[in-house]
Amino acid sequence: MAVRKPSRPRGSRGKKAAAAPRHRRKAKPAKTRSAPSAKPRPDAEAAPEEVRGDVKLQKLLAAAGFGSRRACEGLIEQGRVTLNGKIAKVGDRADPKIDEVLFDGERLGREKPAYWIVNKPAGVITSVSDPQGRPTILSLLPPKGPRLYPVGRLDLATSGLVLLTNDGAITQLLLHPSLGNEREYIVTARGEVPPRAIERLQRGLPLEDGRTNPCEVARVRYDPTSDTTQFHLTLREGRKRQIRRSMQFLKHPVKKLVRVRMGPLRLGRLGPGEARPLRRDEVRLLEKHAAELRSAAPTRRRQRRG
Repeated sequence: MAVRKPSRPRGSRGKKAAAAPRHRRKAKPAKTRSAPSAKPRPDAEAAPEEVRGDVKLQKLLAAAGFGSRRACEGLIEQGRVTLNGKIAKVGDRADPKIDEVLFDGERLGREKPAYWIVNKPAGVITSVSDPQGRPTILSLLPPKGPRLYPVGRLDLATSGLVLLTNDGAITQLLLHPSLGNEREYIVTARGEVPPRAIERLQRGLPLEDGRTNPCEVARVRYDPTSDTTQFHLTLREGRKRQIRRSMQFLKHPVKKLVRVRMGPLRLGRLGPGEARPLRRDEVRLLEKHAAELRSAAPTRRRQRRG
């Protein structure tokens, strides 16, 4: 006959359960949630940042079209961003659905992506504001519309295509120095630029801030009547006044400079001072181009290391 072992007293199990109930241990992390007014979610740890409410401020600013994340960090350091009434710091996080984030006193919100191109005339500043009161690129846009920012700059004397958008992600890709987004210009230089000078320009020139990258030159034509040489120049970098400094180095200073293309976008028949939103097919081309720049970035890094 088998001997039955005595069962464990229920009292001891009950005391142990009362001392450390499992439901209290699970509920403990909920006390440290950043949004106490929000209802706890069982899948909160697997949710994206936007659901958990811990998005970095520079990411929110970039998504709202204020530029790249690095540029947005600079805006935060300037004290132009407040979080729930207090001046924000780089590294602060917020939930846009709960927290109040203000930029220059205006509430931050995610706007629908918008894209415009402008044919900037000479004498217009490629900036959203100017302390000297000069006309800015925004003065060429309709008065009522989304908040837009120029993608890069053209100097005061240069005219041509400027893209304006509130899409911070695309802005960052188009301006990233290592991704090689193309900008095409029509250059009118003084005098007859010889083939040797054109070849030097294509190979790269030793300017004061370093040697320029190789570029493409096409459609070179000399006009003896005006004693000028006109050609198309395509760059994959965007140094300050690079073309003007390069031609000055070659002793053929620029007389006129017009940007006619940026990535897949072309100036076309848009007149000086005119602006228009991108067509749907142009937006698709721009998004495809941005995706190609993003996917090509790791390949370029591996090539440089090799």
